[in-house]
Amino acid sequence: MDDSNRIPIGKIVGPHGVAGAVKVFFYAPDNSRFSAGDHLFLQLPGGDLLGQTVKWVKPHNRRVLLAFSGIENRDAAEAMKGALLLIDRSQLPEPEENTYYWSDLIGMRVTGRNGEYIGVLKEIIATGANDVYVIRNGETETLIPAIASVVHQVDTIKNCMQVTLPEYA
Repeated sequence: MDDSNRIPIGKIVGPHGVAGAVKVFFYAPDNSRFSAGDHLFLQLPGGDLLGQTVKWVKPHNRRVLLAFSGIENRDAAEAMKGALLLIDRSQLPEPEENTYYWSDLIGMRVTGRNGEYIGVLKEIIATGANDVYVIRNGETETLIPAIASVVHQVDTIKNCMQVTLPEYA
């Protein structure tokens, strides 16, 4: 599998218990994608890539608990904190119209309706009601809600997004 086709679908946010399980935050609402025996890749915070096999998976509050074969204690699970879960893009369904995978949006050039440069979309925060886009331009950080009245155009071919910044009192 080509590394460029691997996309992040979740992040390990910490260990759970003492037997090596981890808590995972999935970037999509459908977190039922994995089951025992599935293979995926972990990109560790230092950049190393590891292939892993899922031992078991369980829903846990608003997250998911995963156990991997060969990860048998809390210290080993703690070492995976911050790792991204990656899968091959071909394993994902095509998104619906006007719906995008986070990996398609992060890195986009963001401009206003008049063409003024706002920055680059660096991060997406899931808030429940709507996502929030974190746009950075040097030291300046702008947060915008991912709603139709703010985001007017997304062009994945040109890797750009056109927005109207909300006015705050």
